[in-house]
Amino acid sequence: QVQLVESGGGLVQAGGSLRLSCVASGRTFSGYVMGWFRQAPGKEREFVAAISWTGSRTYYADSVKGRCTISRDNDKNTVYLQMNSLKPEDTAVYFCAASRTIAPIARVDSYNNWGQGTQVTVSA
Repeated sequence: QVQLVESGGGLVQAGGSLRLSCVASGRTFSGYVMGWFRQAPGKEREFVAAISWTGSRTYYADSVKGRCTISRDNDKNTVYLQMNSLKPEDTAVYFCAASRTIAPIARVDSYNNWGQGTQVTVSA
C-alpha cells in the first residue's frame, strides 16, 4: 500500500491556474502508475490524467487535454497536476490515485490507493 496526500486546491477565477501536488509514502513510488481523478457534486468520479512509472507516457481526458499537464518527481515521491485556463466546469474534488498496473488507465477501479482529495473551485 502507498499513502497519498493531495494539496494545492483552492478558489480561482475562470482562466486562472492551479498546481496540485500529491505526495506518496509507504511503498516505492516509482513502482506505481499515478493518476488524477475528479468528482463534482452529484456526479461520478472521472478520470483526468495519468502518468507511467518513469513519466515517459502521459494520458489525458479529452476535457482537459491541452489545459492540464501531469508530471512526477520520483526522487520527491510526488506527482503534480498543472491546470491552466480553468473553467467553472472544472470545479470538483480532485483525487490522486496509484496503481501497480497501467491498464485500463482511466478506470476508477484500476486504482487501489487513493488520497483524501483536494477541493478546486473555479468561479465564473
